Amino acid sequence: MLKQRLEALESEYHRNNFEGGQDFNKASRFNTSLQVPLYAASPSTCNVGQLYSNTTDGKLYHCSAADTWTAQT
Repeated sequence: MLKQRLEALESEYHRNNFEGGQDFNKASRFNTSLQVPLYAASPSTCNVGQLYSNTTDGKLYHCSAADTWTAQT
């Protein structure tokens, strides 16, 4: 009896997860722009995840650790 219930539950789980289609069009409708600050020199402080673009060397920098800017290659 328990085995039958487990098998029924398993087939219901798979049926519910694999029926129908998925909409992947939402990613293609992403139309937001990201504004990155422009500086001639690296700011003295930053929080992990911040970005800035250097107007002198034209590189994009990200804050990889507290107060540590790393150039993107």
